[in-house]
Amino acid sequence: MPKRRMKKPEQITLDIKQVEALLERAKEVLPPEDYEIIKAMADTIYLLSQSVNKKAASIQRLLRMLFGATTEKLQKATRKNNSGNSGNSGEEPKKGHGRNPAADYTGAETVEVSCETLKPGDDCPACLEGKVYELKEPKRVVRITGNAPLSGTVYEMQRLRCNLCGEIFTADTPAGVGEEKYDARSGAVIAVLKYGTGMPFNRLENLQQSLGIPLPASTQYEIVKQIADMLCPVANELINKAAQGKVVYNDDTTMKVLELMQEENPTRKAIYTTGILSTTEEYKIALFLTGRQHAGENIEDILAHRTDRSPPIQMCDALAGNVPKTFETLLANCLAHGRRQFVNVFDNFPDECRYVLETLAEVYKNDEIAKKRHMNADERLHFHQQNSGPLMKELNTWLHGQLEKNAVEPNSGLGQAINYMIKHWDALTLFLKEPGAPLDNNLCEQSLKKAILHRKNALFYKTLNGAGVGDLFMSLIQTCNLNGANPIDYLTVLQEHAAELKQEPEKWLPWNYTAQLPQNPS
Repeated sequence: MPKRRMKKPEQITLDIKQVEALLERAKEVLPPEDYEIIKAMADTIYLLSQSVNKKAASIQRLLRMLFGATTEKLQKATRKNNSGNSGNSGEEPKKGHGRNPAADYTGAETVEVSCETLKPGDDCPACLEGKVYELKEPKRVVRITGNAPLSGTVYEMQRLRCNLCGEIFTADTPAGVGEEKYDARSGAVIAVLKYGTGMPFNRLENLQQSLGIPLPASTQYEIVKQIADMLCPVANELINKAAQGKVVYNDDTTMKVLELMQEENPTRKAIYTTGILSTTEEYKIALFLTGRQHAGENIEDILAHRTDRSPPIQMCDALAGNVPKTFETLLANCLAHGRRQFVNVFDNFPDECRYVLETLAEVYKNDEIAKKRHMNADERLHFHQQNSGPLMKELNTWLHGQLEKNAVEPNSGLGQAINYMIKHWDALTLFLKEPGAPLDNNLCEQSLKKAILHRKNALFYKTLNGAGVGDLFMSLIQTCNLNGANPIDYLTVLQEHAAELKQEPEKWLPWNYTAQLPQNPS
């Protein structure tokens, strides 16, 4: 007898009310024993569908962890830009050829080339009547050469020997060569490559070896460790300044430190790198702290240096470990975290999630408008209250209504996303109450990628001392990036002025150090 091929069943979406109504109708027409079978089947299918929905959301999160999310923008999250349009979103492509202009090559050597046969004031060789003059803008041609990250120069000083007395005479070392084999800039480059771009010492050693400039990994660490000891006063000053911030962001990421992992019977097993971002109207400061303490304890240690003891705005996600226990803060939770939970379950609840995501998109548009108009904190607060307040109030009513009307199963993926928003509503909407309160923790998470990049490439720190060196350089490098300073130039200058920064470290911070340098004559 040939096997019968079962057709794929048509998918039907039912909520809990529809299932209960179906069972009531079945109860009226079926015998009790048949009804119990149908009821058990319906309960099983409903529970399985809820479990599958949760697993699907978990698998989506796992895929993003493994391969990264392309984007969480509204258009992508709601699948509006679907296949069939070859990725064309309808937006006009940006103008330009994609090449960098010559003005962007600020670190390149500039070579001035004059005309061989003409100079300003000469007769024009074309018309034989006019005079040529120099244009303000010369023609620029960029040529890139390949070199090792660290290059070297070998000085061969001639030696002469007397054939009678045997005395040896050696040529003097050229002026400016110095006594140290590695100059200040070489140490700055190693630090930025390792802690700013995530290149492990061994990888840099292999690259340098292949280009004929040996640089052992052990030597690299010795160099950055020596520099780190020199720069401790500036790092400590950054902590003092960060403690005075108006808004303080914080978050954790896991880290591996072999020294801590090999401890016997530790009171805590977890190891974190905490990222702390402190902002004022004048500057932004990034701090990194690696060890067994979680973010809440680390931010409490930082805020202990706060002079006026007034509570700052603290932006973090809703984990209890992110909040200090003894220092009061104005707690704001990350709206992007709440939004992401609806992105994760969008495929299972498209209509409900689309409403939430589109509402939050309007709030973010309002925040972008406030930035473009350069509103101060009070103006931004009033703007959000006027334009985002009604949106968030309507969203809050909708969230409560979904649960109160039993329109969603509380334990489903959508129910959990709604419960998260309701539970943390006050902290998620602090931007409607406090001037300067941010919408999300994205600034801190972007900075924390420095530590994540190090973990991805180097895998671990060997010792807690090594982790401290990494934290110091990541703090200085990322603070430079946030304030528009060149980290290699900054680290080089600090080494060259080590004595001065030890006396007055507050004058050698990324946003003010250039004022201490001698000005070039005009």
